[in-house]
Amino acid sequence: MGTFSIWHWLIVLLIVVMVFGTKKLKNMGSDLGGAVKGFKDGMKDGGTAADDTATKPPAGQVGNQASVDKTTIDVEAKQKS
Repeated sequence: MGTFSIWHWLIVLLIVVMVFGTKKLKNMGSDLGGAVKGFKDGMKDGGTAADDTATKPPAGQVGNQASVDKTTIDVEAKQKS
């Protein structure tokens, strides 16, 4: 009773196919495969993309980037009420 035999897994597979249908399972499989492929491509290209975005200022940053020293940290101060 502690482990499942091959017959248990075949019955579960049969129920899943009956509930979802083969076409929907095929579409889900291809979507999952595409997502994994996209993730692998993103991880492969991740090192070069991170270097490109490091030189661009974040969206909403105030001030001229050319006049700011590289060691200066630009923050916005808020007063407590």
